[in-house]
Amino acid sequence: MNAATQRKGATRAADIPADVLHALSHGELQSATLAEGLALDQARLLRTVFPQLSRHTVQRTDAACQFGILKRMAGIGAALLEELGNDGITQCQGHASDTVRGWACFMIGSQAGLSLPRRLAAIRPLADDAHFGVREWAWMAIRPHLAEDLDDAIAHLTKWTTEPSERLRRFASEALRPRGVWCAHIAAFKQQPERALPVLSPLRADLSVYVQDSVANWLNDAGKDRPDWVRELCAQWLQGHPTAATHRICQRALRNLK
Repeated sequence: MNAATQRKGATRAADIPADVLHALSHGELQSATLAEGLALDQARLLRTVFPQLSRHTVQRTDAACQFGILKRMAGIGAALLEELGNDGITQCQGHASDTVRGWACFMIGSQAGLSLPRRLAAIRPLADDAHFGVREWAWMAIRPHLAEDLDDAIAHLTKWTTEPSERLRRFASEALRPRGVWCAHIAAFKQQPERALPVLSPLRADLSVYVQDSVANWLNDAGKDRPDWVRELCAQWLQGHPTAATHRICQRALRNLK
């Protein structure tokens, strides 16, 4: 499978070679681009990874596959959790396919009765996953729980801003963006972005471009509703002798504000 193993990854679904799509849909290959992750056949992947699922669960997951990608992932995650329980999370989390590990994210998101600290502890390895897609599913899967109790979420994610892993530091910012991609907005942060400063301020000079981009995008989101607040915050951050990282964050944060 030369095309599948030595590819750069297609950026359009139409450009994905048939053997690559087959390998992706059978859990033999990780996606290299967003286009690949969106194009693979999740119904086929599910049957390959879990051939013994009940008819009821297969019907539920097939129905979920008719929706957009976020509802698809969430629907599959909820159905798998109902049938397989926590053992299913372990199975999915250890799978070679990034999409299957993404199902684990949404299984954790679907667990009832978990405190926020326990949910964050469960999602942590997936938030620190080596694959870009899994890391995105991780924050999307638990974002509704974070939005339910923002004060608690801020308190816990502030601790993540000092983690050695840039992936976890980015999660702290990205999971709380006022206008997150593919998910519901957080109205409270659109109105009062200053509430998130305990998370944002420790990251204002982060050396990781991966983290810098998230912080800048957070502020760019906030600028759509509170442009003056974003301008004032960046002016404060740029006082004295700011680092090159802070300059970069502020420049990107203000890119749509004149």
